[in-house]
Amino acid sequence: MTHHHACVWIDHREARIFGVGLEDADSAVTANAHAAHHIHRKANQVGLGTDKLDHGFLADVAKQLEPVQAILITGPGQAKHELAAYLEQHAPAVAKRVWGIAAMDHPTDGELVAAARKYFKAENRMHS
Repeated sequence: MTHHHACVWIDHREARIFGVGLEDADSAVTANAHAAHHIHRKANQVGLGTDKLDHGFLADVAKQLEPVQAILITGPGQAKHELAAYLEQHAPAVAKRVWGIAAMDHPTDGELVAAARKYFKAENRMHS
C-alpha cells in the first residue's frame, strides 16, 4: 500500500484492500484459498452458516496492512470482526491502527473508496 489510510472489505471468500488518498486509491485483492461454500442453516440449528476464516488468509491480509497508519474494516457479515480479533491477537501493532469497523454489504470499488474517504475525513477532524 502506498497510502497512509486503507479500507478493507472482507468476507469469507476474499479481502479487497484499498489504500485511500485524497485524489487516488490503490487496491489489492486477497482470495481465501480455503473458503468453504456457504453452509445453509436448517431450522433449529445453531450457527451463522459459515466456517471460521482460515488463519493463513487473515495473516495475508494483516501483512498487507502493516505499512498503513489508519485502517477501516468493512464487510457484510462476521468476517470483519474475525479480522479485527485476529489482528488483536496476532498483529497487535496493526490492530492499534484500526480506526473503525463498519457493516457494508457488497459495494462497488468506487462506492467503497468514496465511503472510506468520507469516513477518514470525518475521523481526521475528530483526531485533530
